[in-house]
Amino acid sequence: MRQGRGKILVIRGGAIGDFIVTLPVFAALRRQFPGTHLEVLGYPHIAGLAAAGRLVDTVCSIEARALAGFFARGGGLDERLANYFAGFALIISFLFDPDGIFQENVTRCSKAQFIAGPHRPDEKLNLHATEALLKPLERLTIFDADPVPRLKLVAPAAGGHVARQPGREAARGSEASEPADQDVGATGRWLALHPGSGSERKNWPEENWICLLQHLHRATKFNFLLVGGEAEGDRLQRLSTVLPTTRIQLAQSLPLVELAWQLRQCAGFIGHDSGISHLAAALGLPGLVLWGETNQAIWCPRGDRITVLTSNGGIAGVTVGDVVAGVRSRF
Repeated sequence: MRQGRGKILVIRGGAIGDFIVTLPVFAALRRQFPGTHLEVLGYPHIAGLAAAGRLVDTVCSIEARALAGFFARGGGLDERLANYFAGFALIISFLFDPDGIFQENVTRCSKAQFIAGPHRPDEKLNLHATEALLKPLERLTIFDADPVPRLKLVAPAAGGHVARQPGREAARGSEASEPADQDVGATGRWLALHPGSGSERKNWPEENWICLLQHLHRATKFNFLLVGGEAEGDRLQRLSTVLPTTRIQLAQSLPLVELAWQLRQCAGFIGHDSGISHLAAALGLPGLVLWGETNQAIWCPRGDRITVLTSNGGIAGVTVGDVVAGVRSRF
């Protein structure tokens, strides 16, 4: 694809962390093809982050039922979606497509250059996820891309960023809008804590979080923003009772872009091996990430302001004292 020609589509599903480690792909494409329309087909509640950072122009929903037909060999293809794919000069897909059926069907209806990227990095290569996802861009002579995810939020114009269904007229949504109520940061220094993750085995024991909160309450002047979703609901409620209400606030089940705005105003972050830790790192927050058994070389959040705390005994072996020492040195 030559600079300034056509439109670019990146197809990326996955969870929050999977999307965050793809941000360098968008940034590299922006740099290589300035002024070219860049679109992402993904989950709007996650992909809206890229729109909020002006890394893409448009977010389209990957949840369209018609997409299923593109994973059947020789099947009928939805006309609207076929026309949608036909509108791009370059399509980069990170969907799981081991037999190449999706690629085959897209090329039936589109003359776009198609580049298939990995759904997940190959663990055997021990290459960080961001670098593995950037590898396919070498076909576009992109060899020097910054592998660190960076998200600089930009307040949207009136009406918010574009979010739509493939093949339909663009509709203005609020996915990437700046929240009207940004009280975090207006009342002292805030420390964000995310005491959950996608798996219990990645979580630091709850009693350790309680001890940490109590110690930091006594020893610092931080206020505390407890972050989580439905999975952490009960845990957040229990932890919120540990401190006076004047020192602690819940950010529970917030839209992801709104959460990003809240995190951006915090002085630091403490969390687990989770997508929210990747988000905090991409926002440039100094952070402590309590790490368990996941391969650090591949999945650790990237950034020179991130410190990983681990132990030979796994995440349970990380002590409250270790985290307190990290807070003193980093924040």
